[in-house]
Amino acid sequence: MAINKAMKMALKALSYPDIDIKKNYRLHRQVNTAVHPFMKTRYKIWDHKIAGEGHDIPVRLFFPKKSVKDKPNRVLVFFHGGGWVVGNIDSYGNVCANMADMTGSIVVSVDYRLAPEHRFPSGLKDCYAATREVYKYSDYFDTDKENIVVIGDSAGGNLAAAVSLMARDRREFNISKQILIYPSTHNDHSEETGFPSIKKYGRDYLLTSRRIRDYMDLYIGSEEDLNNPYLAPLLAEDLSNQPETLIITAEYDPLRDEGEAYGKKLRVYGNKVYIYRMKNALHGFISLPRHFVHVKRCYEIINKFLNDELDSGII
Repeated sequence: MAINKAMKMALKALSYPDIDIKKNYRLHRQVNTAVHPFMKTRYKIWDHKIAGEGHDIPVRLFFPKKSVKDKPNRVLVFFHGGGWVVGNIDSYGNVCANMADMTGSIVVSVDYRLAPEHRFPSGLKDCYAATREVYKYSDYFDTDKENIVVIGDSAGGNLAAAVSLMARDRREFNISKQILIYPSTHNDHSEETGFPSIKKYGRDYLLTSRRIRDYMDLYIGSEEDLNNPYLAPLLAEDLSNQPETLIITAEYDPLRDEGEAYGKKLRVYGNKVYIYRMKNALHGFISLPRHFVHVKRCYEIINKFLNDELDSGII
């Protein structure tokens, strides 16, 4: 269903264009990580900790209610969204439970460190270390390494792309597939010089261009970080030898164009890439209940990708 006039008015009211995330990120974090106590008992989970650089990285494993017969075990290493500033494994519990059930996969949700207390590249290091651990101990999941996939939404999609680049550069393990859901891939989100979708949808569509810039300001440690391809993967001079990639964007999302541009640049460097633009969708739709049409369609596409059933090109 297209966004009508009444819905646009409601979205404008909900977009809070004047909120100062940089001053109020702790309150924003509390609101976005609030979880009702009963939610934790709805699905089969296992909490674990992975050794990081001088600290432990919490991860939570979500198991599908039903295993898929005649299919190998698959592990999705998931990095949550929230602008690198908000969100955690609790607030993304329903998303990960749905992901496990709707893909028949084990989902490993990584509770990486958040900015601004831990600025770039702290969270990325956590995501990389957790992914490396899953690959190192793939036998524990009774799976082959080619059945391990990195996936993330928004800032988590950015982290997934960066982990794939880092894995190639460090040569410690090989990622076969990555799924990037409306990822942030660029360093410029101003309405004057950013991608067209920033100007067109950077106001009144929930996620605003100002909020994106505020999150980025909280994430970076210095202005030099903005040119680091691990922070803005689209800036990478070499995108060769990247995993088979699925990029899902949302039509009414300021990050739409840069996500699709990343997929097209990956293709230029010889990678196999599928790009799907979710019509009439807003940024953040993966967090909606599983019966919503965009969520169902998203997992239809993801499952086809995981099972090598997608046609090439933009769907």
